[in-house]
Amino acid sequence: MSAQATAALSPPSLLGLPGMPGMPIGYHAIHADLSLNFQMNRWFSWVGDLGMLEEMRTVAPRIATYADWQREFAALAQQALTTGKNVRAAYYFRAAEFFLLADDPKRRQMREQFVQLTRDHYGVKPGDQHRVPYADGSTRGTLPAYRFTPANPKGCVLFFGGFDSYLEELFLGFFCLRDAGYEVVAFEGPGQGGALFESGLPMTHEWEKPVAAVLNHFQLQDVTVIGLSMGGYFAIRGAAFEPRVQRVVAYGVFFDAFDCNLRQMPTSSRVALLILLSLRLDVLVNALVRHAARRSMVIGWGLHQAMHVTGTTTPAAYLHAIQRYTTAEISSRVTQDVLLLAGSEDHYVPVQQFYKQIAALKNTGSLTARLFTRAESAQNHCQAGNYRLAFQVITTWLDSQAARVQQG
Repeated sequence: MSAQATAALSPPSLLGLPGMPGMPIGYHAIHADLSLNFQMNRWFSWVGDLGMLEEMRTVAPRIATYADWQREFAALAQQALTTGKNVRAAYYFRAAEFFLLADDPKRRQMREQFVQLTRDHYGVKPGDQHRVPYADGSTRGTLPAYRFTPANPKGCVLFFGGFDSYLEELFLGFFCLRDAGYEVVAFEGPGQGGALFESGLPMTHEWEKPVAAVLNHFQLQDVTVIGLSMGGYFAIRGAAFEPRVQRVVAYGVFFDAFDCNLRQMPTSSRVALLILLSLRLDVLVNALVRHAARRSMVIGWGLHQAMHVTGTTTPAAYLHAIQRYTTAEISSRVTQDVLLLAGSEDHYVPVQQFYKQIAALKNTGSLTARLFTRAESAQNHCQAGNYRLAFQVITTWLDSQAARVQQG
């Protein structure tokens, strides 16, 4: 664990905007491991509770493995519950659950605790919750969704996450959009959250299919799609094939998921893997990836999680599948207005993908791109450290689009 975390860039602010009691500003050095430090900042950036920050700093020296992580965060969750700090407990349960393997029985239990605690804390009512029927060939199930509608909405936003987020993490973001005057329909598609855990739906690169299912269910015609993290790929894909999508926000450019996956491997291993995959030597691919997984905690966990999400059973099958998750060949089909967001020091998505995505979008109605920086405490993946700024940029852009429509 030699990667060093970035020090805090500014003191955290707990002055919430309307509908945004959390979302502090500041990215903090909590753990020396880059990946673990990001996850800690990810949860804190939604909650904004300074006591949570101090508790994580206290346990960080005791965390060297994912087993350590699960033990410490499970203990913090129970402690927070005992003292009535339920929102803190919710995100501790989410943290504890995050690195558990899919077949660990504790994972489902902790997920359910997180979901219920966040719903209760934010006052999400049963009437806000929906189930969207979904079918793709022989694959059938339901897509969990939430609908939040303000008085006299300016428009409708269709929001979804990426590879490993849950909708309930993002309630504050949804309320920010709602309070800015936009109806929010947020859903989990195949491979995500409840669609995976409850219906067993594996992820699909053809994201226009769940988008169409949700649009049909709610009878929506003119929407803005916002895709978080890998949802940046899903948003571009949905817009390319679904004409009811009129505007696109890639809240995290994700031009090529395969490239992001290979980023975790040493250069020599990446070159060998590309050759073996091109020759369809899957037995050797499996051996190479499993060897890398044994040598790296994050690769080992990521491989297990990736196969679970995509419904694949071998490393080679997963890598062949993930090669489909690229906007390179479909971006030219996007004719809508587009907003791209990216972090200048994103450790998951190389910054070069931001520029590649801009170049590939040749036929948009308009294209706005924002690269967030260290000076803004927003340089990280999906702007962990300054979610507030990201949502301010999104709502300002939505307002400008709404004004253009009104002006004709």
